[in-house]
Amino acid sequence: MNILSPAEIASVWIENGRKKANLSVDKMLLLGILAGIFIGFGANASIVVTQTLESNVDVGLAKFFGASVFPVGLMLVVIAGAELFTGNNLMTLALLDRKITSGKMLLNWSMVYIGNLVGSVVLAWLLAESGLYSSKFLVAKAVSIAVTKVSLPFMQAFIRGILCNMLVVLACWMQAGSKDMTGKILALWFPIMLFVLSGFEHSVANMFFIPLGKFLGADVTWGQFFINNIIPVTLGNIVGGAMIVPFTYYLCYVRRASLPEKESMQI
Repeated sequence: MNILSPAEIASVWIENGRKKANLSVDKMLLLGILAGIFIGFGANASIVVTQTLESNVDVGLAKFFGASVFPVGLMLVVIAGAELFTGNNLMTLALLDRKITSGKMLLNWSMVYIGNLVGSVVLAWLLAESGLYSSKFLVAKAVSIAVTKVSLPFMQAFIRGILCNMLVVLACWMQAGSKDMTGKILALWFPIMLFVLSGFEHSVANMFFIPLGKFLGADVTWGQFFINNIIPVTLGNIVGGAMIVPFTYYLCYVRRASLPEKESMQI
């Protein structure tokens, strides 16, 4: 078969978590920087595609076109190889299975998060200085996205972060179940397209969107960037991607599978 069962995928991700926890700090940082850049590539494509669409076609259709190109970022992360904080939230599976310690997991999350931030902001600055954003429509779109994101109330940003990373880790989960490139691409495309289309909030994508808008003239401070958006969205991402999905799958596909047969039958 070309696909793995959910229980087999859980085993793959437990092993992935063990490998990620044992990466050297320099690899965590370097691969984190690459992931920030890769996600930024997808985010930039989304801006370019939608810069004038909302004024010419249906708003929902315009969002779909933007959402359709954004997933290339996660495809690059997973297939080319990089470390993404939101995807690495699935490492809690390895923690629950006692294959890694909480210290190693938190070290990975911290170093990868810093790398993601550096890569995202550097790409945003490079694009702002490249001359590619000379169009007033591109600038207006980038500025509008940045201002809108820092204007979200804390709870709304938090909830959108939860929903977003449920879909991101499900995309990472499903692609691990495919044994061929096409299957992985399709498994990644649909959930990521869905979270962008739905308007959910992804912390690493926002590390690109908001600085880009700021570099292009948005009236946004670094304090607003972190306090109004990145902090609540990151917390939401952790709840959705490190708790809801992996805890549920651990209980359903790992813990119960390891119980003695007699005890399992009683349950």
